[in-house]
Amino acid sequence: MTRAHLFPSWAILLFTASLAAPAAAPAQGTLNVYCSVQAEWCQGVANEFQRQTGIRVALTLKGSGETFAQVSAEAANPRGDVWFGGTGDPHLAAAEQNLTVAHKSPNLDKLHDWARRQAEQSGYKTVGIYAGALGFGYNPELLQKKKLAPPTCWRDLVKPEYRDEIQVANPNSSGTAYTAIATIVQLFGEEEAFRYLRQLHRNVNSYTRSGVGPIKAVARGETSVSISFMHDGVTEAVAGFPVKIQAPCEGTGYEVGSLSIIKGARNLDGAKKFADWALTAPAQKLGGDAKQFQVPSNREALLPPQAPKFAEIKLISYDFAKYGSAVERKRLLERWEKEVNSQPK
Repeated sequence: MTRAHLFPSWAILLFTASLAAPAAAPAQGTLNVYCSVQAEWCQGVANEFQRQTGIRVALTLKGSGETFAQVSAEAANPRGDVWFGGTGDPHLAAAEQNLTVAHKSPNLDKLHDWARRQAEQSGYKTVGIYAGALGFGYNPELLQKKKLAPPTCWRDLVKPEYRDEIQVANPNSSGTAYTAIATIVQLFGEEEAFRYLRQLHRNVNSYTRSGVGPIKAVARGETSVSISFMHDGVTEAVAGFPVKIQAPCEGTGYEVGSLSIIKGARNLDGAKKFADWALTAPAQKLGGDAKQFQVPSNREALLPPQAPKFAEIKLISYDFAKYGSAVERKRLLERWEKEVNSQPK
């Protein structure tokens, strides 16, 4: 996710697309969308869907970890209709916990295999709308000033010279950070991974609330290095900030950003219309229009030229079934809290 920075701290932001969207079709009710991509993309999607359908869109912007917690807390009295974007693991966990409903879109056959697998694996309770690879962002000007070499591997991040130079989000609120933990566990094995995370903890100056927080801090020169999805680094670089990205040499995980219809949606018909529309190539083009550089799931949607190329990145065989499990997610987060976050630096 000219370009404004994300609203402060990804607080609970509620606003209505009708304020910015031109009048088009007659009003067809309101659709409450929980949006876990950057604000510019959320607003562009809301405006265009309203323009085409007349359905008024109310947006709540939160990271995917926070949105999963909200959907869980509201299960007895759902307030949202659709959850748009954010890492796929919490979407899969929500599907497993019966917090979302199945919807087999007629546009499924137009999607890449990885997006359809997400749908099939969840019993069609979620579907991939984009993909993005995890990596590092860094500020070359700041590193040069501090006489530090840019990191190229996961192992570089635990070197003593990077003390207090790294930011990563808190995995309890951020799907990006949970993807990082799951990736490191799959790369190194769980025991070695948690030894690594404890070492990394000494070098982290802040665990931010949202997954895009660290790369924005890199862009502003507030930290040297971030663990981020690489497409978010491209967004900052395209906006003119001194940011470069790096895929880890050992290999890295990736997200299948997803879309789900919330169980008990008050506007179920509108939610289904939104889901079908969001899987079309024109709708997915709105990500690139908002200077977001994920890989779209619709095969006919054009990949922005600045987007990281998956073919050039060493991707692991990410186990979405295991790490998208609600039980496994809860277990890893509890272990991280106990063994990493609670430790002194």
